[in-house]
Amino acid sequence: MVDLSVKLGRLRLYNPVMVASGTFGCAEEFTSLIDINKLGAIVTKTVTLNPHRGNPMPRTIETACGLLNSIGLENTGIEHFLKYKIPFLVKLKTAVIVSIAGESMDEFRRLVNILNEQGRVDAIELNISCPNIKRREELIAQNPRLAYKVINSVRKNTKKTLIAKLSPNVTDIAEIARAAEDAGCDALSLINTIYGMSIDPERRRVNLANIFGGLSGPAIKPIALYMVYKVAQRVKVPVIGMGGIMTTEDALEFILAGATAVAVGTGNFINPRCSIEIIRGIKQYLRRHKINNIKKIIGDLKV
Repeated sequence: MVDLSVKLGRLRLYNPVMVASGTFGCAEEFTSLIDINKLGAIVTKTVTLNPHRGNPMPRTIETACGLLNSIGLENTGIEHFLKYKIPFLVKLKTAVIVSIAGESMDEFRRLVNILNEQGRVDAIELNISCPNIKRREELIAQNPRLAYKVINSVRKNTKKTLIAKLSPNVTDIAEIARAAEDAGCDALSLINTIYGMSIDPERRRVNLANIFGGLSGPAIKPIALYMVYKVAQRVKVPVIGMGGIMTTEDALEFILAGATAVAVGTGNFINPRCSIEIIRGIKQYLRRHKINNIKKIIGDLKV
């Protein structure tokens, strides 16, 4: 018998494989493609207090080994989410993590207070690292003092498991991670996308209306691995690793580097069954190596 269960704060997952925010909708869209209840957890598309139009088109472009996007957190707001998305989510057996973003500390607090009333929301992910918002010169996750202030303010308003999503677009991600941990978050998810842009030489124009966007996919995996490894050495809270995970081997690399759980993002667009195949692959790996508990390989990297 192989035990794949892991814990993020007080939240126990049946297995360590999640789907990343913004790549899986609110799960209902994938019901005809996979058994969602086999996932360790789903992280919903980021929700804001009020409806958000997002950035102008075009806002996605494929790169040589990844995806550049500039969606800009388009969503219909928390009221629509509660009315039309929660009724489906409450039926799921797998853990439900709701991703939220705010334009101010007050918006973050108000969103958390609303979600506190939703018993089926198992955890809240604070998206303080989206690179596609024009109105903010500096991301919350790029300033350790600001990150601490926002997370600590939210922590005082909820007992739910709190996850902070960090940005790779910083000088020292470990500094931000320590600030988030000190502020009271239960886990850290990293990394969000990396700043990038794409140009059409024939038209001499940028391919994204927003000029720049966030790069995801296999291209960023080595960077994500490095940052997960670095942060896992510096904090005591669990780390959720993400960034270019497409295969079982990718997921195992992150776990060995210190990630307690992993999240599949861009891989969902290419192969909707990717996450389920990774769960099966991790179980086979542990059996092959005669390991009965996944916790035995978390951070078990020989250096």
